[in-house]
Amino acid sequence: MPCSLIHEHRLSSLGFTPIAGIDEAGRGPLAGPVVVGGVILPPDFELHGLNDSKKLTPKARERLYAEITGNFEIRWTSIAIPSQEIDRLNILGATHSGMRAVIEQLSPRPAHALIDGLPVPNFPCPQTALVGGDGLSLSIAAASIIAKVERDLIMLENDRLYPEYGFAKHKGYPTREHFAKLRAHGPCPIHRRSFAPVAQAEPW
Repeated sequence: MPCSLIHEHRLSSLGFTPIAGIDEAGRGPLAGPVVVGGVILPPDFELHGLNDSKKLTPKARERLYAEITGNFEIRWTSIAIPSQEIDRLNILGATHSGMRAVIEQLSPRPAHALIDGLPVPNFPCPQTALVGGDGLSLSIAAASIIAKVERDLIMLENDRLYPEYGFAKHKGYPTREHFAKLRAHGPCPIHRRSFAPVAQAEPW
């Protein structure tokens, strides 16, 4: 099934409006925040090439990000949960916390949320969880692009702060190069110390 507004239209027909798409970027990395994006698209929205951010080139993501954030009809927000909060809550708890917070920040307040993945407990509005939703719902796809581009921008800034780790290249993901830098230098302040490879690299 191609990425579309079919789920949004079904919910609208049941009286739910507005509808937000929610997605995250950065659950897997060893460093940096997890970023959650939330987007409310106008009815019958169209944007050529809009799809799951993981299926797009960086250049395509940046173009779509500019078009989404520059469209006055689109309501969007994002939240970055830092590595210290990830260590405190665990990555799933931190992601869920960000998803709840995004709903609270969006205006107008969503009547329903389409979430990529599995249901989120104690959610502040009705929700529909869609596994692979960023490739099914245009609202979730837009949220995935917001989250991914904003997280990449944060990691570029972290690369300037901690240039020895190569964050501009691997964005904190567990690549061979990142493991080598982690072994050579030990963790820096944005590393997730609750993640086993980082804990194992802590100096004794």
